[in-house]
Amino acid sequence: MKVIAVILLISASFFSTQAQVSPTPIQLSEALELAQKANQQIRLAKIDEQIAGANLKQTEAIWLPQLNLSYTAMNTNNPLNAFGFKLQQANVTAADFNPALLNNPGATPNYLTQLSLQQPIVNMDMLYMRKAAEKQTEVLSLQTKRTVEAVKLQVTQVYLNLQFLYAAEAVTKTALTTVQSIYSFTKNRFDQGLMQKSDLLNVEVQVKNAETQLNDIQSKIASASDQLGLLMNQPKGIIYTTNTVVLALPTSIVKTIPTNRSDIKAMETGLGIYDIAIKGTKMSWLPRLNAFANYQLNDKKALGFKAGSYFAGVQLSWDILKGNQTKNKAATQIIEKSKLKEQYNSRLDQEQVALQSALRNLKDAQYKYGQLQKSIEQAEEALRILQNRYQQGLVSTNDILLAQTQLAQQKLMQAEAKLAEYSAINYYDFLTTVQ
Repeated sequence: MKVIAVILLISASFFSTQAQVSPTPIQLSEALELAQKANQQIRLAKIDEQIAGANLKQTEAIWLPQLNLSYTAMNTNNPLNAFGFKLQQANVTAADFNPALLNNPGATPNYLTQLSLQQPIVNMDMLYMRKAAEKQTEVLSLQTKRTVEAVKLQVTQVYLNLQFLYAAEAVTKTALTTVQSIYSFTKNRFDQGLMQKSDLLNVEVQVKNAETQLNDIQSKIASASDQLGLLMNQPKGIIYTTNTVVLALPTSIVKTIPTNRSDIKAMETGLGIYDIAIKGTKMSWLPRLNAFANYQLNDKKALGFKAGSYFAGVQLSWDILKGNQTKNKAATQIIEKSKLKEQYNSRLDQEQVALQSALRNLKDAQYKYGQLQKSIEQAEEALRILQNRYQQGLVSTNDILLAQTQLAQQKLMQAEAKLAEYSAINYYDFLTTVQ
């Protein structure tokens, strides 16, 4: 029993220590820096960029030589091939011209060591393919930059949400303290027989509501911390606390989506890739010029390298007609480019609408914040008056509880308005960020 008691005591101490882990303070600049270094979305975007770079290196084959070494063992009784093997081995004798032997040579072995070289010289269509691959790496680089900007948007937004939740927690704690003081006063009056049981129960209900609301907010703080940790690729389960962040619009407001924004620029570059691809397809009509060379060693014995021979040359090839394949491929690429152009214009229109909406939301949030500030001042004064009158027994419990609830709601709405204002500014920055 003593051992069990010690174990239970140690377990209780452990879980108590775990539950009392203090929150980790973090600044927005620190969160952004960690996300830029470790965020998984950014890592994946950089990997895609590396893949595009590797694909570009593959196109170096348009001017680099290709060299192949092979060793082949063969055996045949085919008359033509058997005599050819002997010729390649430089092993033909007068007896080999015997018609009986020519017609029935028997099994004839040949061991061929071969070194082959292919050297591209002029392939215009492949040259344009390389240019398209170069542009593709540029597109992926721009997309990576936009991914970094998008992660910045997400981290800032989660941080602002967390900041709002802590403001809501402070409001709720203040409201809970106020309700608890009302409860203490009401309980004292009830014990003295000066108030009814229904008044005390109403205050108790309000206390429970405030406690429940506080618990919900603290749970949301934990969830928002998990989201922030995920964006920063940090261990889960850490509760983060925020420093006060103040966002403001720049002095000169941009009201038109900039076309040099990274994602817009990526789409423009994509249009350029189609131009290059179309030219490359048309260039496939031109002749190709390539060189080749081959060196062989033939022997009738394994691992023999007796008779050596070579041949080399230059080949000019021209696909004169390919069943309209090239023409139709170019036509398809032109249509695909037209589709991308429409998507580009549609994207600009959508982003422009989003920018105007962000500016309107910002204006509405600022107006709402100002209006709520006046409402809060009036609600605070009304609560102060009702508290004095309540202590004198001149107003009902419902009146003071309603006033306290109204004040808490006004403060929460003001915090929400500030969150909406900062969220609009954050989104505005994302929409107008340029290279």
